[in-house]
Amino acid sequence: MAKLIAFYSRADENYFGGQYRYVKVGNTEKVAKMISDLTGADMFKIEQKVPYSANYKECVAQSVKDLKSKARPELVSLPNLDDYDEIYLGYPNYCGTMPMAVYTFLEAFDFTGKTIHPFCTHEGSGLSNTVNDIKNTAKGATVTNGLPLFGSDADKAEGIVNDWIRKI
Repeated sequence: MAKLIAFYSRADENYFGGQYRYVKVGNTEKVAKMISDLTGADMFKIEQKVPYSANYKECVAQSVKDLKSKARPELVSLPNLDDYDEIYLGYPNYCGTMPMAVYTFLEAFDFTGKTIHPFCTHEGSGLSNTVNDIKNTAKGATVTNGLPLFGSDADKAEGIVNDWIRKI
C-alpha cells in the first residue's frame, strides 16, 4: 500500500516570530515536501474553493469566524484514498486547532484500517489539541504521535522530520 501526504498550507503574508513576511510556499507545504522526499509518499494539497485572504490579519479574522461557526469550507477536490494505508496529515495551528478545511477533508472519509501521522506548523502553540481533534474526527483511523514544528524553522527541519518518520 502507498503513503499519502495530505496537507493544508498557506503562502502569501505569514507570521514569523513577531514579524510578517510574504512567502511563495507555505511552511506546512515545505515540511510536506520534505516528508515526500524522505518517504516517497504522494502529495495532496487540501485547498478551499474560496481561499482566505492573502493579508495575514484578514486571514486570521476569516479563520476565527469559520472556527466559531464550525464552518466546513468546500474544497477544490478530494483524493481517492483507496490505495493508501498511511496518511501524513499536515496543517498549520489555527487558534489551537486545525483549519476548518482540514475538518472538511477528514469528515469526507472512513479511515478504518488507515493510519494518520499528524504534523503541524506553528509559531508557539505546538500541536495544541489537534491530535485529539483528529482522533475524534477521522472515523476508524489509528492516529500516531504528532510532530509540531515552528513554521519559521521549516526550511531547516529535515533532521527533526527524518527522526520523527523513523520513530513512527
